[in-house]
Amino acid sequence: MSRRFLFVLGSARLDGNTELLAREAAAQLPGDVEQRWIRLAEHPLPDFVDVRHDSDHVRPPADTETGLLLDATLAATDIVIASPLYWYSVSGLTKRYLDYWSGWLRTPGIDFGAAMAGRTLWGVAALADLEPSVAEPLVGTLNNSAAYLKMHFGGVLLGNGSAPGDVRKDTDALTRAKTFFAQEAPLARFPHQDA
Repeated sequence: MSRRFLFVLGSARLDGNTELLAREAAAQLPGDVEQRWIRLAEHPLPDFVDVRHDSDHVRPPADTETGLLLDATLAATDIVIASPLYWYSVSGLTKRYLDYWSGWLRTPGIDFGAAMAGRTLWGVAALADLEPSVAEPLVGTLNNSAAYLKMHFGGVLLGNGSAPGDVRKDTDALTRAKTFFAQEAPLARFPHQDA
């Protein structure tokens, strides 16, 4: 299966630092790797309603925002969550997208869990702090989501930036971006599991 990357942009800001860093990393992918970029702010999802135990799930029509994101997610071999660090985790737009994964797990006819198993989840995030450990909740959210779905996890490419374009000054992050997607992504594991 040829690789198909879905870049899910979770920032409310157009061309923000997270997106700039993600595009720098994506520019290093081989030319035959398909890339699809979806800006969540341009495809707003309705509030997620958890009806796991009291309602039938139906597959959302492809012409809805939910259907578009579902189809794009299922078509990807590699999903890149590009979310700035907002209050030490993923953005609200990103969290809503991930919440929808819960509903898709119970949607008849798509077997979302089996479809996601073996695929790879990556993260890219800009943060306004020089200490990368403050991003641990964001990293944990993505790692644990990947572990739950038996996906591989390539880690999170972190860069520093607050004002527009600041991440371009983070030469360490730009260097890491050159090889970020070339690394081997291990099967995700929950922190409590043995290594």
